[in-house]
Amino acid sequence: MTILIRPRGEDVRRFILENVEKNPTRITTLTAQHFSISRQAAHRHLKNLVIEKALSSSGKTSDRIYKLCALLESQATYEINPALAEDLVWTKDIEPIVGSFSENVVDIWHYCFTEMFNNAVDHSDGTTIIFHVTKTAANTQIVIYDNGIGIFRKIQTAMNLADERHAILELSKGKLTTSPEKHTGQGIFFTSRLLDSFDILSGSVYYSHEIGNEDDWILERPQYQSGTAIFMKLNNHTSKTCKKIFDQYSDKEDLGFIKTIVPVRLAQYGNDKLISRSQAKRVLARVELFKMVVFNFEGVPSIGQAFADEIFRVFANAHPGIELIAHNTNSEVKRMIASAKAEKPVDVPTNLSMY
Repeated sequence: MTILIRPRGEDVRRFILENVEKNPTRITTLTAQHFSISRQAAHRHLKNLVIEKALSSSGKTSDRIYKLCALLESQATYEINPALAEDLVWTKDIEPIVGSFSENVVDIWHYCFTEMFNNAVDHSDGTTIIFHVTKTAANTQIVIYDNGIGIFRKIQTAMNLADERHAILELSKGKLTTSPEKHTGQGIFFTSRLLDSFDILSGSVYYSHEIGNEDDWILERPQYQSGTAIFMKLNNHTSKTCKKIFDQYSDKEDLGFIKTIVPVRLAQYGNDKLISRSQAKRVLARVELFKMVVFNFEGVPSIGQAFADEIFRVFANAHPGIELIAHNTNSEVKRMIASAKAEKPVDVPTNLSMY
């Protein structure tokens, strides 16, 4: 069945496909409000998308639920061995699925898939990799699973960290690798920023990074499970390019990876408050590798004097060549940072007796 669509109709359809996942029960009302059309008109577009099998619907008219249909699904299993090469897997299994998209989308998937697949091959200590691809009319999701030690446990062990959650904070900064002779440690950092959503499920921890949502978040599972599952999703028609994202964090002259964003909230567990120098040193770990460090305080209601002093006076004075930027700070955090920057050291006479 052929359905003729006017240009405005294309805009309506695109809006529906891009918003239905987050609004499965409200998409009719949302579409009608956005385009100032009647609910009946919005419903006609939804009905046509269901006829074309781009959407599925269930439930009664008053509370109908719409979902994206999988236009294509593919899965494959590979044994991890020295001959397994991510570029060959890309060419054989993934490129035929995403190759019809625009060049910028193909480039993003090429980078993200090969980086994450190679990470599993080189770092997982597992025996098997499974990937699953689901393509809808709006987006494509690729899940890569390995049966290895688990990415967070591997980093925790390699860096002698007290907790798996510390590994997430380190991953978020970039330039982290347990095999520096093989990797630069940039893969996960840039992959998480190129995609619309990037999630890691490993061990007892679930980490989620979603573009447009400054709030990275961590969930803990009650039971430990070995292996790592990485979930990657990207809009099929995104205007993002690898160059635009790389340029945000690179030096324009030597193309070096010079900028990082540190999600300070990830150093805070449960109801813990960020007050100590040891917490600040955890936030500061390895940031001397960058020329610009943006501390994202989104979700941090307050910080202690010692925490602020360690970052914005002690570290800043010891590393004058590094630009430190505080972002998303509320009035309380701003006040504490300003106080730390204004603090002057007190000289103690060398002949003063200490009791």
